[in-house]
Amino acid sequence: MTPLKPYLIRSIYEWITDNNLTPHLLVNAEFPGVNLPTEFVENGRIVLNIRPEAIQGLVLGNDEIQFNARFSGKPMRINAPTQAILAIYAKENGRGMVFDPEEIDDDTPPPEPENKPPQRPQLRVVK
Repeated sequence: MTPLKPYLIRSIYEWITDNNLTPHLLVNAEFPGVNLPTEFVENGRIVLNIRPEAIQGLVLGNDEIQFNARFSGKPMRINAPTQAILAIYAKENGRGMVFDPEEIDDDTPPPEPENKPPQRPQLRVVK
């Protein structure tokens, strides 16, 4: 199965923009594969404004979120694996979704339960 998280991110982003609010992403800046402006990282996290007027070329993919933005006037290409996304929410009211950072979002099926041979019932006669 494909992971659910990218679909939730896309739907919440659409809901936020449909309501004329400002979508923000909270990203784990220490996650492998992120490309972010390090001077704005605080406590290993960064908040990114992904309002359509503030960025260009937004791609909310299944594996990665990408867009172009300016930080202190300097253009930069932002890349963040979806696993690095900790939350998406509206700046104005805080409504959105927080993701569990411990949750591993992969498509491996859960382990199958062990097939144990049936045991004989352990019954006693009670008098």
